Amino acid sequence: MENKTRYYQTFLENRGQLNEIELGEEIGLDEDETRKIIVQLLSEHKIEYIENKHCHYIPKKGKRRSL
Repeated sequence: MENKTRYYQTFLENRGQLNEIELGEEIGLDEDETRKIIVQLLSEHKIEYIENKHCHYIPKKGKRRSL
């Protein structure tokens, strides 16, 4: 769980500069662990798949309420 939090924070700060696997390697994760974290973040709707520069994922924006 700690790795997921650390990866997500680094992911947000990265802003698509590195691809998702390189980003995981930068913080000491192997490719398999990085992919597992990506799957968890996708299932929690924190990120979504969209080709964006080097990274294929972007943070998911929250839903806005209309009044």
